[in-house]
Amino acid sequence: MSQNAGYLSNGRVDIGLLRQSLRAEFVECLTRCDGSKAIVWDDQLTSPFTLVTEYALLKAHGVDKMYPLRRGALPSCEMQHIIFLTRPHLPNMEMIADNIRAAAKDRLKEFSVFFIPRKTMLCERRLEELGVYGNLTNIDEYNLDILPVDSDLLSLEQPLSFRECYLEQDYTSLFYVARSLMTLQALYGTIPNLIGKGVCSRQIIDMILRMRRESTSLKSSVMPQIDNLILVDRSTDLLTPMLSQLTYEGLIDEIFGIQNCSVKLPPEKFLSSEQEEKNKASGVVPGPKVLVLNSGDEMFGELRDLNYQAVGPLLSRRAKRVTSQMDERHEAKTVRQLKQFVNRLPHLQSMRQAVSTHTSIAELIKEQVFSDDFMNTLRAEQELIGGVDTDKVHPLIETLIAKKAPIVKVLRLLCIHCISNNGFKAKLMDFYKREIIQTYGMHHMITLDSMEKVGLLFVKTTAVFTQLRKSLRLSVDNVDEVNPQDISYVYSGYAPISVRIAQNIAKPGGLRNIEALLRLLPGPLTEEKQSVPVGLQSKKAPSAAGMTLIFFLGGMTHAEVSALRFLASEDGLTDYLIATTQMINGTSLIETLVEKNPLGEDGDEGAAAAASAPSSSGR
Repeated sequence: MSQNAGYLSNGRVDIGLLRQSLRAEFVECLTRCDGSKAIVWDDQLTSPFTLVTEYALLKAHGVDKMYPLRRGALPSCEMQHIIFLTRPHLPNMEMIADNIRAAAKDRLKEFSVFFIPRKTMLCERRLEELGVYGNLTNIDEYNLDILPVDSDLLSLEQPLSFRECYLEQDYTSLFYVARSLMTLQALYGTIPNLIGKGVCSRQIIDMILRMRRESTSLKSSVMPQIDNLILVDRSTDLLTPMLSQLTYEGLIDEIFGIQNCSVKLPPEKFLSSEQEEKNKASGVVPGPKVLVLNSGDEMFGELRDLNYQAVGPLLSRRAKRVTSQMDERHEAKTVRQLKQFVNRLPHLQSMRQAVSTHTSIAELIKEQVFSDDFMNTLRAEQELIGGVDTDKVHPLIETLIAKKAPIVKVLRLLCIHCISNNGFKAKLMDFYKREIIQTYGMHHMITLDSMEKVGLLFVKTTAVFTQLRKSLRLSVDNVDEVNPQDISYVYSGYAPISVRIAQNIAKPGGLRNIEALLRLLPGPLTEEKQSVPVGLQSKKAPSAAGMTLIFFLGGMTHAEVSALRFLASEDGLTDYLIATTQMINGTSLIETLVEKNPLGEDGDEGAAAAASAPSSSGR
């Protein structure tokens, strides 16, 4: 990242150490490649790499050119060594082979391939079949398992992990989770208490224990900084990601999408009137405004976890404070006072710019949040999780299908309806399936089947959600969104099941507080201990807050992160280091399950199906 990454060291656990470790390993990869270098990037890796390194580091180690991985020949390149950084995907091997064949005409060139996060025998064999394996000077892996997103947040950036684990039963990403946890234990000490809920959590705990037994080199000699590890399968709480996030960062993600701490925003709100006139005169179309969002931005650090209702008042107060401090220059009478003001001026100018930027973002969000479409959806969500008329066809869902709204929007509401109703009656399930298939196409039979397999849609069962809603106090009335007293503020009245679980485990009594309730959720409950040498056992005062690493398998939302931060600041029982396979929202999660139309566009097949199908007026 181009900006200073010092903010990573601001938490109780110094995440800057992880970044340093990842950078050192990457530099070691570069130093194994002689001469001037060009890097050929797999497109999916360029954004995650910004969390670990920056161009200055690459330049300092001989990298002069960078290219995206594409078919055919590379652009004319005078670099002596060409380095391919790629995921272990077979289609990428075809592109690498094309590049090498074209560039190998220059016999002085050397080639290296580094797989991220792990090389596979299948990819090596494919390179042999394509006849380029012998051209490679290095073929190895760079263990970029887990990325430092913020001072309290880590991510594997595995966007398909939910689909792979819960639909395809491909548990490769679980190995990466286990290996990343061993890396964290090497840096921050052995974690004594391991708790897991779900099938995937159980597998990871088994892998961790086996890895410790099999290799003494993986045993840490560092004083433990983390007391507990809580592994949570996404399958134990599928409702939370389906709901609309209402925190500042959550809404930015819902509306614009955040990728590796970066967001692309419409440029109009960020251009001065002079710039707009210039662009009009020259016919230039400005590109999107790209912003980096992390706690390195002081203003964003204050805003990110607030409910949107509290954002405007805070921005207003900050704007007034900056204006007041800027006006102090008129009151400076002495040289000393002038010097003090000049020393503060860069910070004041930076804060004024930050307030302006986030005011523009808040205005963009407001346009969406106060639209009829968003408000109708939010109202429907609140009714469903509150148990209002959940046994009937919901009017908004029926209307959206009739208007042929985006399929993901419909499916997201459908999942909320199903889970909050403890499942659909068979007749209601058939009605929704028939309407979706007739409107959007026969290929969505596969989509609906996939959603049933992962547990997002199901036929009526015991009243699990009703019992959880009451016992865990998931629905909270009269929430103060500006001055919150409970984690439910992140969804304006709904407390995420996942965070309520963490909240109860942190209380005296630990897991025993909610063991019976956890048995209602899918998957086994696992509890294990790891031995810590006597000389490394923690000696902190009994009253001191603990440190818990909570790891979400299958993804987590920004609103859940905000709820955990609020929990740590209010309860004072434990601080949280948060990790996940990837950051998600309801849209991105469902998109991994939606079947693509073989005809290319939704509509043709759906219309044909509707024409040949009988009318569905019954419910």
